[in-house]
Amino acid sequence: MLEDASIQQRLLQATESLVYAGGINATGMDAIVKASGVARKSIYRLYSTKEALVAAALRARDERWMQWFIAGTSAGSPRERLLAVFPLLRSWFSAADFHGCAFINAAGEIGDLDSEIRAVALLHKQRLLAYLNELTTAGGFAEPEEMARQFLLLIDGATAVAMVTGQADAAESAGRTAQLLLQSPSPSDGLNSLQA
Repeated sequence: MLEDASIQQRLLQATESLVYAGGINATGMDAIVKASGVARKSIYRLYSTKEALVAAALRARDERWMQWFIAGTSAGSPRERLLAVFPLLRSWFSAADFHGCAFINAAGEIGDLDSEIRAVALLHKQRLLAYLNELTTAGGFAEPEEMARQFLLLIDGATAVAMVTGQADAAESAGRTAQLLLQSPSPSDGLNSLQA
């Protein structure tokens, strides 16, 4: 049983790495077999199709990426945590193996809206939005759900710009825009000004 888990983990890591670096369509099963060291027969015993394998690899990436993102934005007030997003993104954009958002990349390759891969990409964005909404709600900002959506757009926009241009400082530009968003008054600010 432990051996099966080890094989599966090796397979998912190799698949994720290949797909992230080169894309889903450009990654053939031969490359996955070679990189993972897992026989084709064993792969199809675990996953009936390439789509199921790629979806599983993306689910594993989602879990790991969200843990990294939450850990990197866990200190301080909600406002400080929201602003911590952008230096964290800068560190990611500067990594040698940065190829943009794996979930946007995957969704862009898959035309079928009912694909399991598209479903995983959507789930990732929903999880990220929910986390941002927790922070904006805890911060007492006006319209926290809308602010969370705006932060998601800043994150995805900066990620796309960094991928296309190779310029990690897209994170700083997005961070400056985030500071402007955070200057919007909270509901309690309105009450304070009425009481003054």
